[in-house]
Amino acid sequence: MPKTTERFTFPGALGEELAARLDKPDGLTKAYALFAHCFTCTKDIFAASRIAEGLTDAGIAVLRFDFTGLGASEGEFANTNFSSNVGDLVAAANHMRQQLQAPQILIGHSLGGAAVLAAAEQVPEARAVATIGAPADPAHVAHNFQSSRAEIEKNGVAEVLLVGRPFHIKKQFLDDIEGQKLEQNIAQLKKALLVFHSPVDSTVGVENAAKIFIAAKHPKSFVSLDNADHLLSKRADAVYVAQVIAAWAGRYIANADTPGTVIPKAVAGTVAVGETGTGKFTNTVMTGSGHILSADEPPSVGGDDTGPTPYDLLLAALGACKSMTMRMYADRKGFKLERAEVRLSHDKIHAADCEQCETETGKVDQIKAEISIVGDLTDEERQKIFEIAERCPVHKTITSEIRIEAELKS
Repeated sequence: MPKTTERFTFPGALGEELAARLDKPDGLTKAYALFAHCFTCTKDIFAASRIAEGLTDAGIAVLRFDFTGLGASEGEFANTNFSSNVGDLVAAANHMRQQLQAPQILIGHSLGGAAVLAAAEQVPEARAVATIGAPADPAHVAHNFQSSRAEIEKNGVAEVLLVGRPFHIKKQFLDDIEGQKLEQNIAQLKKALLVFHSPVDSTVGVENAAKIFIAAKHPKSFVSLDNADHLLSKRADAVYVAQVIAAWAGRYIANADTPGTVIPKAVAGTVAVGETGTGKFTNTVMTGSGHILSADEPPSVGGDDTGPTPYDLLLAALGACKSMTMRMYADRKGFKLERAEVRLSHDKIHAADCEQCETETGKVDQIKAEISIVGDLTDEERQKIFEIAERCPVHKTITSEIRIEAELKS
């Protein structure tokens, strides 16, 4: 299938400009995928290029980029670590969301596979995740410079040879990978997972695939890559991976046979909510300041439980407003408030059971708020802080007359 290629940069997690390449089919684009390359590799490694080519042939656009300090991207590799790689991935997804379309598919090769597993929860639009030769624990890469570990621990940095090239590895890199808890990310993925691994992979043993697969919840799939090497240096192996991903992801991506769902963008001062096209009630919520979260319903009413319910979000807004208002008041008054916590619940009660309600028949909404105030405070100070929570802006809004205007847009 004919394709177009765009090259550009975007700011990464550390503020450096990262070099990116977008391969997009000339015709219908079914979905967008984000690809993470292997440890110390680049976006242009053969496996990445061939997989992107295969997915583009299947109508899936692919964005791949060089992590900070690698390839054509700015920055020093020595200042990066696994966490910054995850941050770079999230930055790439944010750029796609703002300029193109958020990725529905995340693909990671080797340590890039571990990175997409860690980043997936921060990309709510992603419905499918594929890993290729990925380690179950990011600390696995430390074996590449085990002989230099003592020097790194002693001096804080050492030069090591990786794939024939010198790289500076700092102690902070070791500390970061050893502090990762990837198994928790995998268990809480809530996205379809496809695990590729070769049983003869001498770089990352196939036992890693077993650990990832066992930790994940369904839907999950495993594909053995037979005699493939770790870098998928044989063209046929990379093409096979692309074909399998395209066929498998079609079950999960929105509108596989029509243009992908475009989530509306929020401008300053607004919130945009749109269906993801996956799941009966799954929505993406975006604020004008760029914050993103999911909204859904529980399985008991037909949802997939991928995010808070609308009433959860309402209670969250009220609780956050109360907590912030108490903090603002206490700081202004010089009160020694250590911590405030608000716990809320929503229910519908019979109007007849509500003595303070004007409504006399049917049911009325009731929100209960339990407020905990901790600190070196007098009883009078605690009471004043408690009372100010009732005057938070959101509380005033939902207890006053509200007018909602809706306009049908073409």
